[in-house]
Amino acid sequence: MSFEGINSVHLLGIGGIGMSALARWFRHEGYAVSGYDRTPSPLTDELMAEGMQISFVDSIDTIPEGIINNPAKALVIWTPAMPKESDQLNFFREKDFLLKKRSEVLGMVTSAYYTIAVAGTHGKTTTSSMIAHMLKSAGKPVVAFLGGITQNYQSNLILGDKKSKEPITVVVEADEFDRSFLRLHPNEVVLTSADPDHLDIYGDEEHILDGFLEFAHLIDKKGRLYVQQHALQRLGEGKLPKVATREYGLRSGGISAENIQARPGSFVFDYHDGKHRIKGLELFIPGFHNVENALAAIAIALDHQISEEQIRIGLSSFKGVKRRFEIHVNDGDHVFIDDYAHHPEEIKACLSSVRAMFPTRKLTVIFQPHLFSRTRDFAEGFSESLSLADSVILLDIYPAREIPIPGITSAMLLDGINTDQKELVPKEGLMNHLEKANPDVLVTLGAGDIDRLVPGIAAWMNERLNPYAQ
Repeated sequence: MSFEGINSVHLLGIGGIGMSALARWFRHEGYAVSGYDRTPSPLTDELMAEGMQISFVDSIDTIPEGIINNPAKALVIWTPAMPKESDQLNFFREKDFLLKKRSEVLGMVTSAYYTIAVAGTHGKTTTSSMIAHMLKSAGKPVVAFLGGITQNYQSNLILGDKKSKEPITVVVEADEFDRSFLRLHPNEVVLTSADPDHLDIYGDEEHILDGFLEFAHLIDKKGRLYVQQHALQRLGEGKLPKVATREYGLRSGGISAENIQARPGSFVFDYHDGKHRIKGLELFIPGFHNVENALAAIAIALDHQISEEQIRIGLSSFKGVKRRFEIHVNDGDHVFIDDYAHHPEEIKACLSSVRAMFPTRKLTVIFQPHLFSRTRDFAEGFSESLSLADSVILLDIYPAREIPIPGITSAMLLDGINTDQKELVPKEGLMNHLEKANPDVLVTLGAGDIDRLVPGIAAWMNERLNPYAQ
């Protein structure tokens, strides 16, 4: 599609995962793309290498002349994460530039194409990535806007073959934060989960459930809804839109997984939906939750006339998403897994899967809580899920967009964690602590900046395993 009269796009917060996917799409479509972000990152480095002009100073002086001199031909995209006092944001507002939120622009894109939207408190990044990969590997023309960096494509944007005569299918991760997903125009929807989260936005559990229901009702009348079994129970079947609806889950009465085998580097299972039975599927991104995500992706693939053999190939070749159950070390003696989990249910799903893969090994977890409000709202749940580990190391809370809340700290989780080995460790002392602890199976968890510690931990563990390697 084209944005009439626009030839340049400027993104405020271009380094965010969702924003950078849009930036890449506009670049691919031939627009001049520029942007601002607070700090450089590997992702902004990649965008600049792809030809985008990015500044890290929030000043009018750093806005490209092509934007300043041709406001009628410019589109400015921003996210709610931009501070209200931003010089660039306020300049664009005062000068009446065409200024739209990321969610509005995604809404414009999805209104022009057949769209599969994946929503849910957990699992939406992996599920949307898996669906897009399944379609692309089967030769279907697809464009996917994702909330993570796929290992197969090393990008958060997947592009299909422009030369294909088939119509393009858009796959989009539908974010419930700030009710952004209500801007989309989906033909098909996957609801992976509906647990309470973002209570700073929604206020309480009832209102976030209402948000998911409102989103589901955006489905085209001829469309389809795939809903995870527990999400279906929470939302209430009678409240869902009257469209073709399919329930899925590990033990669902609709689409289910059978004969699940947890192996050290993969999960094997059978897919069954009453009409199709595909045996011995192997998924190389381990986890019971990922098997469940795969059920939705397989069901959609079948409904899009992808063959069982193509599904088998697509599933086994899917390498996952960075920071989603990403295995960095697994040599038989030591294991290191990193995961984005930042909600009690996500932590429970991750650690339960690690336990199934390595049932006799000592499990050590490093967790960085994300947001003061989330730590406060789900403190009991965090403590309970972290109790699945043998040893727990807590880092300080990552504040993100929040200011500290008096009395809310990582230490408040310690009393509720049911293990003798638990402590609060500062980030700067973490490596010394690991040297002394000598962990067997190690998992890092969190959505803050804990990812910056991962390369060092992986290098340390590999060096310890092979100290003579150069």
